[in-house]
Amino acid sequence: MRRRDPDLAATRRAGRTAVVMPALFALCTAVLHSPTMASFAAFGSFSMLLLVDYSGPMVERLRAQVALALAWLVLICVGTLAGREIWSAVAATVVVGFLVLFAGVISSVLAGSSTALLLAFVLPVSAPVPLSQLPDRLAGAGLAAAVALPAVALLWPRPVADPLSAPAAAVCRAAARYLRTRATLPGPDLPSAGLPGTDPPGPNLPGSDPPGGDLCRVAAEHTARTGAELRAAFDATPYRPTGLSVTSRALVRLVDELTWLCAVLVDRSDYTDEPPGCDPAAHTVRRAGALVLESAADLLTDLDGDTGPLRARAAELRTALTGMEHSSAVRVPAEQPDGNSTAEVYEFIATLDVSFRAQELGFAVLQIADNVGTAASAWQRSWPERLLGREPGALTAPLAAARERALTHLTADSVWLHNSLRGAVGLGIAVFLAGVTGVGHSFWVLLGTLSVLRSNALSTGQNAVRAVLGTVAGSVIGAGLLQLIGHHGTALWFVLPVAVLLAGVAPAAVSFAAGQAAFTVTLVVLFNIGHDPSWHIALLRVQDIALGCAVSVVVALFFWPRGARAAVHRALAEAYDDSARYLGDAVDYALGHSTPTDPGPQSRAAAASARRLDDAFRSYLAERGAKPLSLACTTTLVTGVVGLRLAADAVVSLWQGEDRARVQAVRADAHGAVLGSAALVTGWYHEFAASLGDHTPVPDVVPLRPADAARLVASVRTELSDEEGRATPVAIRIIWTDDHVDAARRLQPGLADAAKASARARHHGTRTASAS
Repeated sequence: MRRRDPDLAATRRAGRTAVVMPALFALCTAVLHSPTMASFAAFGSFSMLLLVDYSGPMVERLRAQVALALAWLVLICVGTLAGREIWSAVAATVVVGFLVLFAGVISSVLAGSSTALLLAFVLPVSAPVPLSQLPDRLAGAGLAAAVALPAVALLWPRPVADPLSAPAAAVCRAAARYLRTRATLPGPDLPSAGLPGTDPPGPNLPGSDPPGGDLCRVAAEHTARTGAELRAAFDATPYRPTGLSVTSRALVRLVDELTWLCAVLVDRSDYTDEPPGCDPAAHTVRRAGALVLESAADLLTDLDGDTGPLRARAAELRTALTGMEHSSAVRVPAEQPDGNSTAEVYEFIATLDVSFRAQELGFAVLQIADNVGTAASAWQRSWPERLLGREPGALTAPLAAARERALTHLTADSVWLHNSLRGAVGLGIAVFLAGVTGVGHSFWVLLGTLSVLRSNALSTGQNAVRAVLGTVAGSVIGAGLLQLIGHHGTALWFVLPVAVLLAGVAPAAVSFAAGQAAFTVTLVVLFNIGHDPSWHIALLRVQDIALGCAVSVVVALFFWPRGARAAVHRALAEAYDDSARYLGDAVDYALGHSTPTDPGPQSRAAAASARRLDDAFRSYLAERGAKPLSLACTTTLVTGVVGLRLAADAVVSLWQGEDRARVQAVRADAHGAVLGSAALVTGWYHEFAASLGDHTPVPDVVPLRPADAARLVASVRTELSDEEGRATPVAIRIIWTDDHVDAARRLQPGLADAAKASARARHHGTRTASAS
């Protein structure tokens, strides 16, 4: 059981429902003598206790349950009013179905509630009744809601846990351990040998010999492994595993930032085989960064903890970064080189390489600290502050965030939009067919449609077969059970809790088909209680489910039959195109003009396309069946977007508020060299995006350009030096900006290899499918 249901989440929900649902059904049937109340109380408790399982503190869960109950009452009213005529029923089903399904893009709370919300509408719209029965329907649902609240709080409550906090804390601790280990070793930065995308260290690299080198490699490998586990936890669900709360939104951004931090730790320059000795100030930055990450991990483990230590250590890290900027200027050689050879030029730039690494990871750590502090501050708000919408920091308000997320997916290529339209049309057709054919329990047709419809035609067809087979098996079991019981209908009251328990546990512990079989047995028992047992209800169940499954298959064939697979590369292309444009705007903001254009709009566009990519990739992972795309290669391409976008963030942060420095930089010839490099790098990413979207050959990566580097160094030495010949802080910023651009360039070989391998796997899958 624990292997298939590790935290017993399904068992917990099923046990709770097995206690409440039969009790409410008995109360409404035997005491209140209201079959309508009984039906809505039974399905209401089934929906509010089995189909949803909210996370977070208990007060947040109870608030979500109350919101679900209110939504149920509203949807029952809408469904009852719309169900009186077939045309209004079909129109209302399409509209409500789309709104409920598409609203899931806003938060995991809404996504996880979609089936429960649709059930609240499907029940009344598929069973037309006079308006005089509406009060009984509302009373049944209200009774279910009133009992569900104490049941959630008292009957085997779910432990308080966030799906991202624990793995994020593990990454912070692993990265802190690596930084602390690295800061205790003499010599230059040590690349993490053996990690994907890195070269083995050179034979003469100081610090690469054991035991220090081995300690660094082990720490770096552990950090990369925990980072991969965090990303896997984030990608493991078909929707983002967070809600609309400030804490949840901060944790979502934290995933990207920790992914980038792991990439920073394993990155190194390729213009020198033997970097210079480490700047002592860089070691100071590493030690300060380790302290910040440790405090962040402590807060992620306990969001009720004191945020003071984290903010104090972040301030110490900022001080260390400022000190390193000044010490870096001193470390740049003051004497003029004898020539302008490539070796001399890159030797000059290499003097700042180690401090740039420290500056890059320092920026990443500060971003992480800011998000963790925001998450903890939001978690610790009082109830009045939550009620009034007080937002810590500068995050957007919940309604603004919801609107932004929804608008992000109102595009032709959005997988979430496709799935919502597909589901809404499928339910509308099911309502129409159920009304035209006059089936006895028409809501079963809609449940059949809803339960098997997936994001591509293949998965939908497979689920339809499983659903029909499971329903047939359940019908046979139910009919046999009724034959055994005979006229002893009282025995069904004892069977009902067991059937509900199995219906809740079977999908997780056994299979989807087993869940359909158990749910069919539950319905057979439920609709025979209080009547002479009749196995004909089982045959009707098979007929209605088969009709609903047929609707799903037809809809899946005509509405984006390839599902998320076709959208992943389009989303990748869009994300790389927007992120490259953002990097270009960031460099132009820093060095293009003395009165620069705000890169904020392009930053938001890049973030929006990255969210669409996340959702497309997550939907693809959630699809059943073989994966024609290489998961390892596709994951590399997805995480590459993170590095490109956050490199642009780092450039903007480096020059933000530095108007005088920007004016001085624009006057120097060095800015032209950096802009030229940025144009080449971003141009490659635009071509790369086009190759992903159009399945054309991947462009050749941008090589090192010694001429641009020589121009940069010459400008720094002649135009951006003080009276003693030392480089000024402005020169340091320009070189660091060029280093951020070069970090984006160094991502290119790994991305190109991943794209080529993914293309080979896709073509092989296509040939295999054609041959079969």
